[in-house]
Amino acid sequence: MENITELLRGAAGADCVREQESMKLHTTFRIGGPADYFVAPRTAEAAAAVVAVCKEHGIPWYVIGNGSNLLVSDEGYRGLILQLYKNFNQVTVSGREITAQAGAMLSVIAKAALGAGLAGFEFASGIPGTIGGAAVMNAGAYGGELKDVLTEVTVLTRTGEIRQVRAEELHLSYRTSSVVGNGWTILGATLRLRQGDPDVIHARMEELKEQRVSKQPLDLPSAGSTFKRPEGYFAGKLIMDAGLRGFTVGGAQVSEKHCGFVVNRGDATAADVCALIAEVQRRVKECFGVELEPEVKMLGG
Repeated sequence: MENITELLRGAAGADCVREQESMKLHTTFRIGGPADYFVAPRTAEAAAAVVAVCKEHGIPWYVIGNGSNLLVSDEGYRGLILQLYKNFNQVTVSGREITAQAGAMLSVIAKAALGAGLAGFEFASGIPGTIGGAAVMNAGAYGGELKDVLTEVTVLTRTGEIRQVRAEELHLSYRTSSVVGNGWTILGATLRLRQGDPDVIHARMEELKEQRVSKQPLDLPSAGSTFKRPEGYFAGKLIMDAGLRGFTVGGAQVSEKHCGFVVNRGDATAADVCALIAEVQRRVKECFGVELEPEVKMLGG
């Protein structure tokens, strides 16, 4: 049998491939067991070659950015994690357009926009994710969302083709898109912004930063907002009104600062988080008849 590790090294480069890599190191929750293979390619072609190895040898694979919206099971992931993040994060500004590789952080893109005097991306400046993940889930905050500024993406298709796709073809809506359903992997994105006053842009970014710092538990590991916003309600308020502020299972806790966040108090397991989420869902349904849907992606198990 062919050596899978050697094939992956040939596809992406020896220094881009690891075995039995702890996913605690690659998620903002700081939770998760080992992945059989962990590959962080530097080019779109290398990413395509890695996926081709997976397909040829029947290896499950999953794409992550900086792991900011992900809960990996304590058992880890039996397959390959394809990380498009620090090795895959170039940002280019040309006129009113910004093109970025999938692993570029939204905060870095926002700084590039500010430096070029481009407005319209301030809403994303504090979202702790990558542009690739943002395109998959149409990330948004403070009245803005990616579909407002996204013009096209570069994708790796199911058949291994790298191609450009117009934003309209992604069917972006609240925290969702057709990317996963189409079997696409986002490799890059192009945004079109508008000219603005750098002082005004900077002031808005600082204002949003202050709101995040004052309202969100940024001092503890989490995966951001844990639940999607139910129509007509706010998840955090429902959880608070159900008496669950500070509710704890093992090392996982409903944040005392913002009830919409589940935080890792230091030694939480994925099982702790899942049990806490289930109890929050049960109590909110019991108290208010509202079903909370997790926004956090669950992997492995």
